[in-house]
Amino acid sequence: MYLPKYYEVTNRLKLFDFMKSNNFGILFSHTGEEPMANHLPFIIDDAGGDNGLILGHMAKANRQWRFADGQQVMVVFHGPHAYVSPTWYQGGEAVPTWNYTAVHANGIFTASDDPVVMREMVERLTVQHEESQPQPWKMDFSTRYAEQMMKRVVTFKIEITSLQGKWKLSQNQSDVRRERVTAKLGSSEHEGDQQVARLMEEDMSE
Repeated sequence: MYLPKYYEVTNRLKLFDFMKSNNFGILFSHTGEEPMANHLPFIIDDAGGDNGLILGHMAKANRQWRFADGQQVMVVFHGPHAYVSPTWYQGGEAVPTWNYTAVHANGIFTASDDPVVMREMVERLTVQHEESQPQPWKMDFSTRYAEQMMKRVVTFKIEITSLQGKWKLSQNQSDVRRERVTAKLGSSEHEGDQQVARLMEEDMSE
């Protein structure tokens, strides 16, 4: 992605925390003729492999995994974003823009239909998203229904080879303008705007 230095984030811990907090991403790969993309939930394993792993599963009927197996892929994780009006700057030349946060993870995709690997992956993903529930749901793998469902999916791991982080938070503007944008977004009724405002406050305090 286009990444001016003043928007770039390279801190590994910050990038992995971001991916874990925004783990519903987009998997991009290529068939050789056209690009492919799917929206999927992921497990982010910062201790796995040499540079970390991205784990997940998809429907076996989804042809993306067949094309992606053994190939370089990209997963895009998107965080909060917000429109920025030039009127908020209160003077001077300016144009509309958009503030946002994103991480691009590149890596090698490997698919597996090993039952042991598949069960572990599904259990980890379920626990990850059920732990916040009052009564967390658990998969009963002994039922015929579970057996049939597991036959319809394939698991995968992506060995991360590189990460790019972009926090576009008006860093190219003066402190006065950044403070005005932060105030406007912070007073918005939209949660996404408020989240961007908090990120801007954190960035300006660093």
